[in-house]
Order: sequence, then structure tokens, then C-alpha cells
Amino acid sequence: MAVDDEMLNRVTWKIPNALALVGSAAGGERNGMTTSWITQLSMEPVLIGIGVDNAAVTHRLIADGGSFTVNLWSSEDTRTFVKFSKPAADDGETLNGRPVRTEVTGAPVFDEAIAWMDCEVRFSHDFGTHTLFVGEVVGAGIRDDETRPAAMSDTRMKYGGVKRKGHG
Repeated sequence: MAVDDEMLNRVTWKIPNALALVGSAAGGERNGMTTSWITQLSMEPVLIGIGVDNAAVTHRLIADGGSFTVNLWSSEDTRTFVKFSKPAADDGETLNGRPVRTEVTGAPVFDEAIAWMDCEVRFSHDFGTHTLFVGEVVGAGIRDDETRPAAMSDTRMKYGGVKRKGHG
């Protein structure tokens, strides 16, 4: 029995996903992007995988720059994620008005993140619509150890399944 697109979307949208901002940089250009496709893939070395749409600015910046950051955000401040669903405005000190700095790799780390990981790309694989970038954690920090990180279920956002008509 074939599974229709609507059912695939409804089912995949139920997968529990963290929600974070990914920072990327290359050639003097920086970006921040909302992502929900994040997972740890190895303990030795510690590897983090993120899925990035092949058409996204972030994809190009990670591929060219060889690094990315994962910035976990407070579950109480999820409105931030809506502003990072399109390429970010960069004024040199902030991305979309949110202060950023660099740590190890040069990719932006958000000052307001409750925790962050700075990753150097070790592998990437194109899976069709998205590429899995696998980065080794080379820097990390926690600003707020008590606050619960945001998850997709804290928002009304949906991502996954099949491409919706008129999107992408």
C-alpha cells in the first residue's frame, strides 16, 4: 500500500527534533539558519550531523568554509527561529540583530545561545534535497545550564516529510 504525501508529512513531523540556529561563514560572508535536523553521530571523536537544504545559503557557506556552529536556544524564546528561516542580515556585529562572536573555526556563535558547539566538517554526503554535514566538535560552551533547549514541538513550525507544493 502506497503512503500518500500528506501522511508522510504528518508522520515525519512527529519525530522529536531539537531546534537550533546553525552559524556558517566563508569568504567574509556569514549566516545563521534555523535547523531541526541535528544529531550526535559518534563519541570518539564527538561528531555532530546536521541536514542542510542543498539550495540554502548555509549549505554553500558550510561547504566553502568547512565549519559550522550549532547554537541551542531557550524553549522560552522560539520566536527567534522564524527570523532565521531566510538568509540573515549581517551588520558586522549581529545576525538579524542577535549578537555573534567567533570561537575556534570562525563560524558565528550566538551570544544568546544557552549552549553551543563549534564544528569542523569531517564528512559530507548529498542525499538528494539535503546534505548531511558531519562536524567534529572543536569548541563548546554553556551559558545557561538550567534552561531547557528549544524543540520543534515548542513551536507551530513544521519541517520534513515531502516537499510541499509551492515550497522550495
